[in-house]
This record gives sequence, C-alpha cells and structure tokens, in this order.
Amino acid sequence: MNRQSVLHRLLQQEDLNFLLTNRSPRRLLTRFMGWFSEIEQPMVRDLSIGAWKLFAGDPNLHEAKKAHFTSLHDCFIRELKDGARPIDPTPGVLVSPCDAIVGASGRIDGTELIQAKGFTYTLDDLLADPRLAEVYRDGSYVTLRLTTSMYHRFHAPYDCDVREVTYISGDTWNVNPIALKRVARLFCKNERAVVPTRLQDSRESVTLVPVGAILVASICLNFLDGVLNLNYRGPNRIACRASFRKGDEMGYFRHGSTILVLATSGLVRTPNVREGERIRMGEPLLRHDSQS
Repeated sequence: MNRQSVLHRLLQQEDLNFLLTNRSPRRLLTRFMGWFSEIEQPMVRDLSIGAWKLFAGDPNLHEAKKAHFTSLHDCFIRELKDGARPIDPTPGVLVSPCDAIVGASGRIDGTELIQAKGFTYTLDDLLADPRLAEVYRDGSYVTLRLTTSMYHRFHAPYDCDVREVTYISGDTWNVNPIALKRVARLFCKNERAVVPTRLQDSRESVTLVPVGAILVASICLNFLDGVLNLNYRGPNRIACRASFRKGDEMGYFRHGSTILVLATSGLVRTPNVREGERIRMGEPLLRHDSQS
C-alpha cells in the first residue's frame, strides 16, 4: 500500500477526522491558511501544492486555463479552459452552479430541510430572513459539497438578476459528511452569504447560499467590492445590481466548501441528481415542474 493510500485511510477514520478538523482552533487556522496560501515564494508554493495533491487527490490541473501558478491560493482559485464545462442549453433547465458531490436534497418540508440523517435545520435559521424563508416554503433544495481538489468557482444556474446579498458571519466548522452527522444545524452556524436570484423569463426564483468552512471562510463574489471573510466589517445587507446568463461566473471560494441551492415550488430536481453522486458545473440540476 503506497503512502498516499495510507494517509487517505487514516483521514477516513471518523473520530480522527472530526478531531483534527473541528476540535482545533478553527478561526485561527482559517486566518493562518488565508495568509499562508498567498505566499508566492517558489519553494513554499511547490511544497504546498505537492502536499495538497498528496492529501486531497488529483485536482485535474490539466483542465486549468494556465499551467503555472504563483501560489497555492492561485492554484486553488484556478479558472478552467474554455469549453471544459459545457453548459446544458435546454430551455427551462437550471444547471449546477459548481462541481460538487450531491448531499441531501429533495422537497423542503414546510421550511425544514435535512442536513444529514437525524439532523434537520430550518430556512429561518439558515437565511436569517423570515420573508425570504417564506418564499421557499415547500420548495426544493440541493446540497452541493465541493471537495478540496475540485474546481472552486461557481456560476449562474440560469439567466438571472441579483439585487442584494446578505452576509452572515459565523463559525468555521468543517462541512464534510462526518461533521454533518455530528454537529446540529451546522450550516446555520457557519459563515455564509445569501444570494437571492430572480430568474429571467420565469416566475420561479432560486437562492444560492455559499457556506464557508475551516480553512475556507472566504467567499468572493465578482459583482461586489471586497471579499466576504472573517475580516469583513461592512454592512450585513449589501445592495447590488448584477445580471448573468446561464453559466456566467458569479464568484469563488478560496479553497472549497458547500453551496446550498434553494428553489421555489415550481422547480424540481432533474433525474441525474442523486445523493453521493458527482455533478459538474453546467450539468442539469433543476427543471420546471411542468417539464417532469
């Protein structure tokens, strides 16, 4: 058994994984990683990227737009070559905003969603906005988990407009399946951004909720000035005016985390969306119920 396989098996031990990634000083480690990842010294860069590949697996850097990176951070937030993620053109079909593994998904029970078996959370707690929570009552949701080695940028699921973003400061719990089974209401505790979108040519709406995590509490939205992270001291509600076509880039995580996709009741999951399966940005995620 090679060294990478041994390390991978050790990190799969749930108790050890949870201890290392959650019982450490999470906020301090997150701030440190934010600083360290941007060091542009060649030796630090090469050793960091090498260690990342060893622990996280193959990041498929052959898909990246450029072949050389100035830092670990530069590698994490890499752009892809044109055409690397075809966007499904079917009218009425919303696509996945990111590369991810599908977590819990389905119909929202009133305003209650499933985090993991035995754990639920509510729209009111997640969104911190009762009015917006009511919009998604009895709607649909999909949990999209980005692993460390994945492409970390996220895109518009449909032609849409964004007029406001709500930033909610919080903790930096790990958001992997091990933590989701142990920490109640985890998504409602972590740092996150609430990004409501108005779908063009449709009465339905979708809200994206990028959730930060340990080492990755940093969310960049291309249409806002500044970075939403542990150092952010700006307003909680941020007015903006941005329009996107399906597949346009909206922003990125510094490393990787989770995006919760909330949809109104007229939208349902497409058949390819199954828990535990991988999905790529641009592949079908939701469709209008009339198309089912």
